[in-house]
This record gives sequence, C-alpha cells and structure tokens, in this order.
Amino acid sequence: MVNPMANSDAERRAQYGPDRGTADTSADAGRLEAVWQAVASVTDPEIPVLSIVDLGIVAGVRIGGTCVVVDVTPTFVGCPAVEMICDEIRSAVERAGEDDVTVNTVFDPPWTSDRLTETGRRKLKEFGLAPPLASTCGNQIGRTSSSVMPPAETVPCPFCDSTETVVESLFGPTLCRSIHYCNKCLQSFEHFKTVEL
Repeated sequence: MVNPMANSDAERRAQYGPDRGTADTSADAGRLEAVWQAVASVTDPEIPVLSIVDLGIVAGVRIGGTCVVVDVTPTFVGCPAVEMICDEIRSAVERAGEDDVTVNTVFDPPWTSDRLTETGRRKLKEFGLAPPLASTCGNQIGRTSSSVMPPAETVPCPFCDSTETVVESLFGPTLCRSIHYCNKCLQSFEHFKTVEL
C-alpha cells in the first residue's frame, strides 16, 4: 500500500526534527506511524481540503507506555477551531486503536506560515486561497513573533497568478485570512496571512 504520509512525513521531519516524534521502544515506532497517519486524516474545519499535518499545526507526537500525547499549535491564539480540531485528533487516534490519548494546545514555539508543507500550499491555492508568501527571514527561533501583511501587489491571485491585486479587507472570515481583489481576472479571493518569527 502506498503511504499517503510519505511526503508530508518527510517534510514534517525536516521541519521539526526526529525529537518531535518519540517512541519508547521499537515496537512503539509502528504505533507512532499509525498515530501520525490517524492525525493526518484530520482536516482543518475551516479549510477541509487541508490536513492539519500539512497545515503544520501538529507540534509533536509522543508515545510512552499506553499513553499517546499530541501537541497542537494553533495558527492564531484564540482560533475558534482549536477545540474542534483537538476533539477530532482524539477521535482519530482512538479509532486507530489507542485508548489513552491526550491532546495539548501549545504556543511555544509559535506557529508560522513556514510550517505549512508544500503540499499544503498547493492545496490552499487549488482551494482558491492564496497561500502565505515565502518567509523573508526564515524560521529562526528567538525572534519576536509578529504577523506580517505583505504589500497587496505581492499577493498573487490563486486563480490567474497575477500580482495586480489589492486588499479589500485585512479581516477575512477568520483571523488567519484577508480578502483581496484581482484586477486582471476580476475575482475576489482570500489570502492565508503570512506569519513569521
């Protein structure tokens, strides 16, 4: 069977390192992979084409004895979807055969748009959301966290790729999105805001 997590798992490990997924024994390593696959089946309730792994909000998974712990970092403090996502994670991991599941909401290190996988960026664009722009400073721990709104003309339209766009509203339907208008294809679109460290 083809592993649907292959690319996402490799990207996740590259971003977070092997210490973000730990198992006490080699037997637990198989459980760890099964837990990651269960977690990857959970989608963002506001962007249902995007898994929470591709969104980059899964900060870590640990297995110790009978306990599974999943750490989640929301895209924004106060995100109204966090409780629902945590419940969905718990249910998915329980369906994978784990009985003792704890899901924590963590804020350190904070989420940045650099944590989105390339697959996640592609899915955002296909969904009609302009993905966050590439980081200008890299993901350097220790910098002050801030939300960065790029100039509107640099946010490419997800429909025609034109940069002839303007901001209609800094506030979209959720905290993590803004609304833009493309002067070339004459469509409004949402932009998933760029957040850097």
